Parts: sequence; structure tokens; C-alpha cells
Amino acid sequence: MQRRDFLALAGAGLAGSSLSFPYSAFAQQGFPNKPLKFIIGFPPGGATDVVGRIMAKKLTDGFGQPVVVENKPGASSNIGAELVLKSPADGYTLYVNAVTNTINASLFSKLNFDFEKDFEPVAMFATVPNLLVVHPSVPVKSVKELIEYAKANPGKLSYASSGSGTSIHLAAELFKLMAKVDMVHIPYKGSAPAVTDLIGGQVQLMFDNMPSALPHVKAGKLRALAVTTLTRSPSAPDIPTIDEAALSGFDAGSWFGLMAPKGTPKDAIAKLNAESNKALGAQDVKERFLELGAVPTPLSPEGYGAYIRAEIKKWAEVVKASGAKVE
Repeated sequence: MQRRDFLALAGAGLAGSSLSFPYSAFAQQGFPNKPLKFIIGFPPGGATDVVGRIMAKKLTDGFGQPVVVENKPGASSNIGAELVLKSPADGYTLYVNAVTNTINASLFSKLNFDFEKDFEPVAMFATVPNLLVVHPSVPVKSVKELIEYAKANPGKLSYASSGSGTSIHLAAELFKLMAKVDMVHIPYKGSAPAVTDLIGGQVQLMFDNMPSALPHVKAGKLRALAVTTLTRSPSAPDIPTIDEAALSGFDAGSWFGLMAPKGTPKDAIAKLNAESNKALGAQDVKERFLELGAVPTPLSPEGYGAYIRAEIKKWAEVVKASGAKVE
């Protein structure tokens, strides 16, 4: 998803939310009794940043304490993760994580931390589908037809991505693995140039974040075949899932949540989880997420931990099959 897309969506109503906090020194007893901090491992304006800021605003309102957002980008979000792990495990410095972190666990040959063992799951925020789109010249109108066409023309279809090892790249690799098809990967430095070449017909297909791909579908420049999550998107309910269309169990959406350093007090995690899930049920959050193509996904800490473990296992298999690696 491109930064400009999220900045435009975030600009209405929430962009200036950090300027005003309902803060009182005597408003809370116990946790939290001072400002909290959300660390985001990506630059401002991206998907993780916008979802994180929406939730920071709602937790600020709910706790009566400021939730300050700090962007610490670099090394595919690993810099931000390390910074959180160097902070006290008291519940006040938290990490807004994404699917990227479960991919990094196997993609990077050397990491200074173990994402599963060194973090405590707190709450899941949202899922965002990717959209499987093809250039109109590709003679297919469904996922089944795409699979049949790819099998009949091994190595002739090329797919774009926003870079090797990204969730967009690995969504396509998972598709190749499950469908047993041979397609050529063409990596780009970001989603924007990849989409440009896809529209121009230099590549034939792509798994792109819904908010950046859907406008081109509506304009007739690309054809949408399916979304990559297990359920249809409320933002495009007429587009089927890959799971229902052809490949049972296919799930490769983006998702976001909240983590704390290992050893964070259980009562702090419980309060953070309860307030996060309350925020996800708020009407204004539901409406903002719908604009982003995101779906609120409340889970318990235990449920989120199980989800993360399953994602780490799934992406490790995809990374191994794709041969992608970062030294």
C-alpha cells in the first residue's frame, strides 16, 4: 500500500489526533498511570503507521493517558522491534507489529532477537486483504482459469511485487506453492512502479494491497480475480476469496497488532487487550477501517499468540520454497 493512499485516508479526522489528550494526573490508579508509547518500525503514512495511529488515539481516549507514536523505520521493521526489546518490560513501551515480522523470522539469516520468544502478544488490530489482479490482456476471469492457464503455459506468466521477501511477493509464492504453477517473479522497488508496469502490460499479474489496487480495478485498468483473506472484504464484497474460488485454506493478507517485551506484567497486558478490543468495536474505528479496506480483528492475547505461531510456520515454508533470503 502506498504512503500517499494512507495519508489521504488518514487526513480526515485522525491526522491531528495526537495534539489533544484527555489527560489528568489523577484520572487513573494503577496501570496505566503515565503516558504510553507505540513504536512503529515503518515510516509515517504506511499501513502499519495509519492503523497504529488510529488505535493509539482510541487507547488515549480510553485510558485517559497519552499514547505517543514514534516511527523507527529500518531493516524491514527490525530496528523498531529491537528498540522495544531494549525498553523496560512494564507495558508502557509497545510494538505495533505486522505480518512482516512473522516473515522476517525466517527471511533474515541473522536476527538479534526471536520474535516469538522475546515478545508477548497483546492484541490483534486488523487484517487487510491483498487483491489478486491481472492485466486485461490475460485471458482469464477467475482463479481457476488463471491456474489452468499458468499450467498450460509454464514460466510464461510474470508477476510483479514491491520487492523480494515482501508480503506481496510471498503471497504470490504461496499461490505458486499451493496451485503448483510456474510463474516468473519480477521484483520492483515499491508497489507504485510495479503497478505502473502491470497497467502497462510489462507484467501480467500481481498480489497488491487492496486500497492501492482497487481504484485501478474500478477504472477498468486491471481485472480483479480474488482477495487473499479467508473472508470477503466489506470494501469489495463481490470479489471472491482465493480460498472459496480454488485453493482451500489460502490466506495471505496483511495484518497488524500490538506486542510487548517478554516479562510484561499480565495485568498490564490484560488491560491493554481489553481496551484495544473495546476500541475495535467502536463505530468510528469500524468506519475508518472500512475506508482502508481493513477488518477489525479482536483476539485474546492467547489467541493472537496462536495466530502468530501459525503465521511464522506458514511463512517459513513459503520462504524456503521461494529461496528468498536476507543476510
